[in-house]
Amino acid sequence: MLDLSFLLPTGVELWVALFLIVSSGFTSALTAALSLGGGTVLIAILTFFMPAAIAVPVHGVVQFGSNAGRAVIRRKDILWRYAVWFALGSIPGAMVGGQIAVWMPDRLFTLLIAAFLIYSVWGPKPQSTNRNSAVLFGYGAFAAFISMIIGVSGPIVSGLLKFIDDRRNLVGTHALLMTFQNVAKIIVFVSLGFAFHEYAFLLAAMVASGFFGSYLGSKMLDRLPEAAFRKAFKVVMTAIALVLVWRSF
Repeated sequence: MLDLSFLLPTGVELWVALFLIVSSGFTSALTAALSLGGGTVLIAILTFFMPAAIAVPVHGVVQFGSNAGRAVIRRKDILWRYAVWFALGSIPGAMVGGQIAVWMPDRLFTLLIAAFLIYSVWGPKPQSTNRNSAVLFGYGAFAAFISMIIGVSGPIVSGLLKFIDDRRNLVGTHALLMTFQNVAKIIVFVSLGFAFHEYAFLLAAMVASGFFGSYLGSKMLDRLPEAAFRKAFKVVMTAIALVLVWRSF
């Protein structure tokens, strides 16, 4: 049997890598099909196999591939006029969040991720009908700050886009805004010295799987029963959050 363990980072077994690669495709398909929680599911899965301080930057690269691929696939549906100020706000938000993330202990990282999982499915989401440049800049900064600390900001960004009625426009625009967030996150983690090269093979495989998942999910956009899935999603995310809290102690 071909041994690929030399391509994997220390501490990551081959079966874990294969599971993460498949999970990347599944969660990307989930978001592309339902505009729902794929990034949240993936960060929860990663924290089962990696320290949270590693899972967050790894998640950023994988989600960049997933979101960028989805933005390309649905580029005709993107509402471009909301992108520029949001992208500019992501830069200072990521920089400030990165300075906090570097000193946080892993247990606190994990507990915050668990808390955000609960919030993302049960809590109220910030929303705004005011979409001027200052609001877009502020949303970008806040979402990037949160993303640096807990790895995911999709539910917050979705709150900014609640005014979009067509799910195709929502999925495409959300993908573009999240791509900006991921780019800012990666730049800051590189500047902080995170050794992305040690995870190069795993990241490349997960990004490729995520792009394939985005393609499949886009094809299923009009075919899945969204209401039923949202109920199941809440139950699963709550269970994962409780397990993370238990593991932290």
